[in-house]
Amino acid sequence: MKSINGKHPQIPEDCFIAENATIVGDVVMGNECSVWFNAVIRGDVNYIKMGNKVNVQDGAIIHATYKTSPTTIGNHVSIGHNAIVHGCTIHDNVLIGMGSIVMDDCVVESNTIIAAGAVVSKNTRVESGSIYAGIPAKKIKDISHELTKGEIERIANNYVMYSSWFK
Repeated sequence: MKSINGKHPQIPEDCFIAENATIVGDVVMGNECSVWFNAVIRGDVNYIKMGNKVNVQDGAIIHATYKTSPTTIGNHVSIGHNAIVHGCTIHDNVLIGMGSIVMDDCVVESNTIIAAGAVVSKNTRVESGSIYAGIPAKKIKDISHELTKGEIERIANNYVMYSSWFK
C-alpha cells in the first residue's frame, strides 16, 4: 500500500490483501473485501470506492480517469482474473468475468454478469438482470434468479471464505 498526494488507502482489518497486490492512493474499501495476487488498485488520478464483499482476483486492474471518471464498486462484486475496471460505476451483485474490460463512464447495474473476455465500451449502460458478452459487449440474455443466487452470490461468498485461509 502506498500513499500519493496525501491520499492513502483505507482498508478495514477484515480485508485480505495479498502480499504482492498493489493498492495506491485514494482507495476506500468496505468490509470483507479481498485483493488477490498481482492485482492493482490505483487511486492516484481519481478516487476508487468499493463496497462490502468485493473480490479483486489475480492480475485484475482497477483504475480511474484523471479529474473526470472515478471508479465506484458496490457490494458483492467479483472482478475476475485479469479483468480491467476503469473509471466506471459497478452496482451491487455483479460478476465481471475473467479478462473482461469495463471502460470509462460505463454503468453496470445490479444483478448482472459481464462475460469473460467481454469489452464494455465507454458510456455503456448495462441493464440490470442481464448478461453482456462480446466485443463490444451487448446484452445476450436475462439472468434467472437461480443464476444470480447460484453464481454471483456464491462467488462473492466463496472469496470471503478463501481469504480466511490466508489470514
